[in-house]
Amino acid sequence: MDVFLKDQVTLALGRSPYLVGIRLDLKNESGRLVLLGTVPSWFQKQMAQEAIRSVATDTEIKNEVAVREMKLSLP
Repeated sequence: MDVFLKDQVTLALGRSPYLVGIRLDLKNESGRLVLLGTVPSWFQKQMAQEAIRSVATDTEIKNEVAVREMKLSLP
């Protein structure tokens, strides 16, 4: 992955209001952009992929983000 594309993807993730405070990693795997990390919801996983798709239109995206749903404890 070239530096320009990585910068564009990083900016797109940072601009998403659905991913505030979430750190995701990127790597290049056989010409595909692989998204890694953990988010609290399936919706945020999808929004991360869509943010990337908005700038990496000609690149295959592999979304390997894990979802760790938060569980509320009630007294």
